[in-house]
Amino acid sequence: MKKLKAGFKFQKLPGKLVERKFFEDSPEKVGPRLLGKLLVSIDAKTGKPLAGRIVEVEAYLGPHNDTPDAAAHSHRGPTPRNLVLFGPAGYAYVYSIYGLYYCMNISCEKRGLAGCVLLRALEPVAGIEEMARNRGLGKDVPMRMLASGPSRLCLALGLTRSLHNGLDVTDASSVLQVREDGFPEADPVITPRIGIRQAVDFPLRFALRGNGCVSGPRKLAEWQPK
Repeated sequence: MKKLKAGFKFQKLPGKLVERKFFEDSPEKVGPRLLGKLLVSIDAKTGKPLAGRIVEVEAYLGPHNDTPDAAAHSHRGPTPRNLVLFGPAGYAYVYSIYGLYYCMNISCEKRGLAGCVLLRALEPVAGIEEMARNRGLGKDVPMRMLASGPSRLCLALGLTRSLHNGLDVTDASSVLQVREDGFPEADPVITPRIGIRQAVDFPLRFALRGNGCVSGPRKLAEWQPK
């Protein structure tokens, strides 16, 4: 796991670390509770934090569930690619898509159960100019454009599989952390997940109600049980 070197000085981070026990629950419960928390990526050279408030997530169920989640990477069991998901809760699972972009999940539940939450969108909070630069955008770009969508999120914070996969987001010495700054508990919008072809009806997408940085706003119609 990549940690900050001994004696490394970095700027004071907002709030406090979220503890591992927060993630040791089913992803459909962890997901909505993550809304409003901060994802912080620390530049290992400068110590400067890039931070965004989590405003949209999706839950993916482990293979132990009675209802199979064919859209989950863990659906067919552990592989070299998804092994982080089968470990302890609170670790980053970063994977590539199309060989060009990355998406970030956080492992949930107890070791071996492989549930996770995909981070879909952030509202930028700190290091906004750096985020824009990471995205190749000008400093006057609307904030909703910086980290709205799972790949944009990773680009904005400089997250890659080689550097961030397997990091413990509950460790104060990690360069990738999830933190709590007192943001009030959310009453989320709940919809089916988007951008997938299997298990498309599961109501496992959670978004911060009324937030302009949520991705896919055209698909924010709330799920209604049939």
